[in-house]
Amino acid sequence: MTKQPEELLLLAESGRLLASVFTLLDRTPLEGRSTLEINDMVERFIVDELQARPASKGQYGYGFVLNSSINEVVCHGIPSPSDVLRNGDIVNLDITLEKNGYIADSSKTYLVGEVHPAARRLVEATQEALWQGIRAVRPGATLGDIGWAIERHAKRNGYSVVRDFCGHGIGREMHEEPEVLHYGKPGTGLMLREGMVFTIEPMLNRGRRSVRTEDDGWTVVTRDGSLSAQFEHTVAVTASGVDVLTLRPDEVQGSASL
Repeated sequence: MTKQPEELLLLAESGRLLASVFTLLDRTPLEGRSTLEINDMVERFIVDELQARPASKGQYGYGFVLNSSINEVVCHGIPSPSDVLRNGDIVNLDITLEKNGYIADSSKTYLVGEVHPAARRLVEATQEALWQGIRAVRPGATLGDIGWAIERHAKRNGYSVVRDFCGHGIGREMHEEPEVLHYGKPGTGLMLREGMVFTIEPMLNRGRRSVRTEDDGWTVVTRDGSLSAQFEHTVAVTASGVDVLTLRPDEVQGSASL
């Protein structure tokens, strides 16, 4: 689970490239575009401009370069020409990228047009919860510290944390050890050490935390139809704390525009 310095440099490069994909999306008007159109745009950018590989395509038989999860879709939404983003939607775009054999993973929930204040609050709280978890990362801390920080923030804001999915180690493979839960107790679980690299990717619901998978075998939705949001970064444990490998230019350690 511990990466060598040369591996960390390669992971940082993959993270930097992936951050540039989100910079592209940040300046792309999403309203009126289909999720398949966005998928194809991202694929062209990763392959043609970045000379990298979209790591999700072909993983576990998945046929696309990103997940597009709209409104009550919690995760793993499949891009489709019929899913056209409308004013008021929220949509999570989850993307992985591999360069020189190493993978980075990140996601962001976008506000499409003018969204309801309740939806905006959910998205903001989810982004804040991610950063609460990131700030808990340092050598000697535990995975339970991360989960506790996230869950505490979610509950304080009246939201539930999805427990069916978690963050994960990442490197040459998309999913490595350890599993990073988004709930927990301080001081419990695996102790963090310098060189560990993993994702933190909390999913918060406006309603209950229960989810179900639709008949396509991929799309996960809230059981009660409530809105769900997610944010994700790939992070590395450093000697003094944490390095966010997928940090975007609009972010300053926890502050970012939606």
